[in-house]
Amino acid sequence: MTARGDGFMSVGIVMLVHTALDRAEQVARHWTAAGCPVVIHVDRNVPRRVFRAFQRAMADDSMVLFCKRHRCEWGTWGIVAASQSGSEMMLENFADVRHVYLASGSCLPLRPVQELIDYLAARPQTDFIESATTADVPWTVGGLDSERFTLRFPFSWKKQRYLFDRYVELQRRIGMKRRIPNNLVPHMGSQWWCLTRRTLSAILQDPERDRYDRYFRRVWIPDESYFQSLARLYATSIESRSLTLSKFDFQGKPHIFYDDHLQLLRRSDCFVARKIWPRAERLYQAFLTDNAGAMKRTEPNPGKIDRIFAKAVERRTRGRPGLYMQSRAPNQGWENGLTCNPYSMFQGFAELFEDFETWLTKATGARVHGHIFAPERVEYAGGESMINGALCDSAAKRDYAPESFLTSLIWNTRGERQCFQFGPRDNQKIAPFVARDPNAQISVISGAWAVPLFRSNRNFADLRKAAAKLQKIESEHLDVLRAQYAKARIRIWTMAEFVESPMEPIQTIVDEIAPASQRRLSEAPTMVDLSGFGQFLQNLKNQGMHPYLMGDFPVEPGPVNAPRPARKPYLVR
Repeated sequence: MTARGDGFMSVGIVMLVHTALDRAEQVARHWTAAGCPVVIHVDRNVPRRVFRAFQRAMADDSMVLFCKRHRCEWGTWGIVAASQSGSEMMLENFADVRHVYLASGSCLPLRPVQELIDYLAARPQTDFIESATTADVPWTVGGLDSERFTLRFPFSWKKQRYLFDRYVELQRRIGMKRRIPNNLVPHMGSQWWCLTRRTLSAILQDPERDRYDRYFRRVWIPDESYFQSLARLYATSIESRSLTLSKFDFQGKPHIFYDDHLQLLRRSDCFVARKIWPRAERLYQAFLTDNAGAMKRTEPNPGKIDRIFAKAVERRTRGRPGLYMQSRAPNQGWENGLTCNPYSMFQGFAELFEDFETWLTKATGARVHGHIFAPERVEYAGGESMINGALCDSAAKRDYAPESFLTSLIWNTRGERQCFQFGPRDNQKIAPFVARDPNAQISVISGAWAVPLFRSNRNFADLRKAAAKLQKIESEHLDVLRAQYAKARIRIWTMAEFVESPMEPIQTIVDEIAPASQRRLSEAPTMVDLSGFGQFLQNLKNQGMHPYLMGDFPVEPGPVNAPRPARKPYLVR
């Protein structure tokens, strides 16, 4: 191949291709049509017949060459060897090339190629390569920073993971450390660079190249450190950034761009982007043929879309508060909020007050359910058998995953405050979850479960047995609510202290549920008739059951308007 002799300062493209060869051909012809020679490296893992067919398809373009093939695998030396072979052929066959741009087969030019040529021609001595020391890079994933330069990595991280991990562990245990070549300070950065002929030829023709190559052959992910380190030895002016837009997720895997990313890519102002989905027909059509709609001449600024990618990473790693994937639930403590909206759980109120759900609905405007964790069925507000999101009232389906049921209920009714009743008869598996939820408002009147027993017409022996069981369950629930991990807003009153002055706590609860109303309650909900309740508790005590959760409830409460007894006179001496 003879060099072009028109003195045109060109940009040479070295393409590393391993898949979607039809797209690679399309992009290569786009480069050469703008006057940029292309040297293509095809991964040796590609079958020979496929490679030969690709060569024949490109045979009509004299500005396309194919270099020696190497077997490329992520994190190994093969990618560096491929870059070396392609760069050597480029420098040898195209003398007018002043910058060599390393790209992949999945890279797509976003701006007219002439803009890239003009941009680099105005910066003839500038190398564009991301290059930073290990102490300055925050993006390394996998637990190996400086160790990737001091340990040996003869095994593949992907195909021989067990041997890879064990050999790293062995080297750490025996204190093995490799010697870094003199005058070399390891640097890291994106593998997609654009180097000047002067810098690239100095790297490839260095008398110490064999020594450097031997060293980097056993470095982990050398394609992110070989050129990045050696460029620091020879470059006169380095712009530590890549002209290629490439974004990575929290696991270090590259983001793939699809058709719906068209406007996002336009806003980046970058010259080239990767990784493009091979079937993104709209992207290839827009950027390879639509020069009229190309982006305006401006400095590449991928920072314009960094905010969008940061939000995408946050959404993927943290999700939305109270919304869970169908495929799996996060580990405890990894949730981005247990539920999506505030809600209220009442324990003992429906037992102590008549028609409490209806009264609370009128007072707050919230949707007030009954005992949604009752053993018989889910008691939705209004007696409904199904609620938003097709949540039915089946107790069996609810109890299969009670936490998922509650989070689904809150998510499906977001924007509307949900309130529900709870008690010791209900499914207690949900209690720790609600206690940990900062969105939960929990109000408990301890011992109120005894009121339905008091008003029932059951044998007293059965009542005593039931009371002992319910008191034990509620006592354990109160321990959960008082645990260190509890983050809900929790209020607990004994039944005795609540009955003595119910208005103040009820007003506080209503104000939290409906803060916009800001009105004083004129009256509390109607309390059930508790005449004889104190004697009922005393009878339980007499039968050997100690009902302590109710507080100090009087055995025979006196009349409300009874006159106070006269004080006894006393003598002061």
